This record gives sequence, C-alpha cells and structure tokens, in this order.
Amino acid sequence: MSAKAHNTIGTILKFGTSANSLSELCKIKTFPQLNGEREQIESTDLTDSAQTFVPGVQSVENMQFTANFTTAAYTSLKANALTDGFFELEFGGNAGAKATWEGQYDVYVNEGEVNGLIEMTISVYPSTIVTVAATATT
Repeated sequence: MSAKAHNTIGTILKFGTSANSLSELCKIKTFPQLNGEREQIESTDLTDSAQTFVPGVQSVENMQFTANFTTAAYTSLKANALTDGFFELEFGGNAGAKATWEGQYDVYVNEGEVNGLIEMTISVYPSTIVTVAATATT
C-alpha cells in the first residue's frame, strides 16, 4: 500500500558544480514553493462574453531556504555563493522523489529576537525550471 502523505523529515538540499558532484549544502529548516503559476495571456476577442486566457510563461522566482546559523555553515556557504551549479532537493522519508534545477545561491543572516535562534536564509536564483521526479529504487 502506498503512503497517503509524506512528512519532511530527512529532506536534504544538495549543491554541486556538476550534476555528479552534489553534496549536502547545509541542513535546512524550510523549503519554498517549487516553481510557480504560469502567466495568463489574454485571448479575448469580440465574440467572447467573458475574458479568455491561454497559459503563458511559468514563473520561477528566487527560492528561500531557512537554516540555523553557525559560523562554520555560513562561511562554507559564502565560499561558493554566486557560483553556477546544480541543485537537488531530496525529499525525506519514503516520498521517493527529488527536485532538480540549476542556478546560483547567496546566503545572509536573518533578523533576531529575544528568546530566538539565529537563522540564515539561502536564497537560490534558478536558471532552469525545477523538475520533480521519482528517485531510483535499489
């Protein structure tokens, strides 16, 4: 029986300068929406009694991943910031899927508050569409 749903436990963000050199970028706490809605192109003509649309370009905006701040993790991330590379988001548990894309990233330290953790954001700038596919089973 297949699972009704999957949790996020064990989800890993990977990065490498080639598709064969991926390694965990940093332990993450959150991941963003992958891809976005398509633009709408209006196709209404004078015979239509309501607006009509056809799908246009798909929106792929920067993606923000949240992580706990440590000096070591931040320094390691900064070393490869703004480098062209390959990304993989391997979904945890028994989801059996991963998302892949190409792009660059940067990292910054987030605001703080009383009784809070110091966190950082990894902001990814995709240069390709995100593809979600099943992972190979062994």
